[in-house]
Amino acid sequence: MRTNRMGFAAAFAAVVLAVTLVCGSGLVVAGAATRDELNGVMGLLVLSAVVSGFASVFVVAGMLGLHVLRQRRTWALLRSVGMTPRQVGRLIVAEALVVAVLAGLVGCLAAVPYAWMMAGFMRMTGLAPGGVPVEVGAVPFVLGFVVGVVVTLVAAFAAARKAVGVGPLEVLRDSAAQRRLLPWPRAVAGGVALVAGGVLVWLVPRVGPGDAAPTALGTTMVLCVAASALGPVAMRGLGWSLGGLVARLDPGAGMLARSSLVTQPRRAMSAASPVMLSVALACTFLFAVATTDAAVGVVRSGPSVWVGPLLVGSAVAYTVISVVNAAAMTMAERGGEVRLLRTLGIKPAQLARAVCWEMLIVTGIGALLGTGIAAASLTALGMAVSGEARFAYSLPQYGGLVLVCVVSGLVGGLAAVRRPLSGSLLHAG
Repeated sequence: MRTNRMGFAAAFAAVVLAVTLVCGSGLVVAGAATRDELNGVMGLLVLSAVVSGFASVFVVAGMLGLHVLRQRRTWALLRSVGMTPRQVGRLIVAEALVVAVLAGLVGCLAAVPYAWMMAGFMRMTGLAPGGVPVEVGAVPFVLGFVVGVVVTLVAAFAAARKAVGVGPLEVLRDSAAQRRLLPWPRAVAGGVALVAGGVLVWLVPRVGPGDAAPTALGTTMVLCVAASALGPVAMRGLGWSLGGLVARLDPGAGMLARSSLVTQPRRAMSAASPVMLSVALACTFLFAVATTDAAVGVVRSGPSVWVGPLLVGSAVAYTVISVVNAAAMTMAERGGEVRLLRTLGIKPAQLARAVCWEMLIVTGIGALLGTGIAAASLTALGMAVSGEARFAYSLPQYGGLVLVCVVSGLVGGLAAVRRPLSGSLLHAG
């Protein structure tokens, strides 16, 4: 763990924030349940907690998977010196358990100020003028801690299955290309989720208007799972196409960016997945409220304007932080690659542009997938509430969200390669 601080720091941060969101949301829901006058916002709080839980599971699983993926050669080296597959698997689970327990404790401590902040925000905006009591009870803490540990261990077990499949000779491979774009379990899971998402898209217009919005939310979640699983295929195709356009604008740096995306589409998709999740969830929530209001002729003002941002705000903030973490992790392992390119005569400025182009393409593809998922759910919602295949949206809100994701990806990527770009060419790490 001392020799891979970047990966474990990113995983630790993801679990801390996940436990904070789940536990803090539980504290607020438990407090609101004690007052009858808060029954009107209970559904809002429960829905916000569900979104936070889904985002937490999605991000933690993706972060652990990325962590194991970037250590393939490490596992192969351990196998080559005699470590058995079972020992490798136990090592990964033990590391994850240490991270999960420590992060869970920190997340539980941070949950109380987070719950106070949520309660204060609801009082300040007038959604709960009398305030939401934050009662510190055992159940939300146990729930948040258990969720953090269980999700981390499940993700670790799944990642360990990939790691134990790494052969001892993997360490001798010179090629960075991934031989299997989609392992069959991932392809099956993605296919099932895609079919389920398609069924939900068909179902949304056929449920009652009161159930259409929650069903659309479920559709977005399921389609996010499908896109994350099958995303490497889209990443390779779109990365080649967009990378080709960039290579015409900036031949040297653009060619490097395209080659990296085509060679390692699963790694790139790991960085794009949080962007996709942020855009899909935020657009679904914000524009679902606007679409429903437009269908019934409601114009919101005052505290009710904050309904959409409150539902999705914490989850989006969490996934934006995950964009920085994922971008940093995908770039941190490439220090040796960057130094090798520098020894071949490529200037640091060219490499910095290549990193920027790569992160722009990755975040752009993530935003494109998230937009498509949200558009499918919202179109079905529009059919349910107005009978027309259209939905309300705000370009400033959408553009601001995408811009935040793009900037986060650039910051994470450039920060991770800053040292190899400016450091010694002889450094081996």
